[in-house]
Amino acid sequence: MAEKIDRLTRVNELLKREIANYLERGLINAPGMLVSVTEVRSSVDLRNATVEVSIFGGTSADKRRVMEQLEELRSDIQKKLARSLAFKHTPVLCFRQDFRIEQGDRVFNMLNSEEEKSKGDE
Repeated sequence: MAEKIDRLTRVNELLKREIANYLERGLINAPGMLVSVTEVRSSVDLRNATVEVSIFGGTSADKRRVMEQLEELRSDIQKKLARSLAFKHTPVLCFRQDFRIEQGDRVFNMLNSEEEKSKGDE
């Protein structure tokens, strides 16, 4: 069982790196925004993979457009993965926006704000 988990972890990291490389090469049009792959979770049978994507900058509408572009390019990305990786089956990708880093930044800013207020009260 541990061997299967290790293999799955390696596959997820490989997929993450390859997909991130495609995005870095300007595969999507996202001026003024930083789009990064934060995590890939493949199913045990490697038929499906959820790709978590973090988007910094831009408006909510811009971020929606980026996610729409990713969905439109999904089959192209899968084809590129099939050519570059020697998998028996290339997983079907599902892109999801990852809000964890954005939420962490908000909490961090709130804590900093409270710290500045308490320093001002002294």
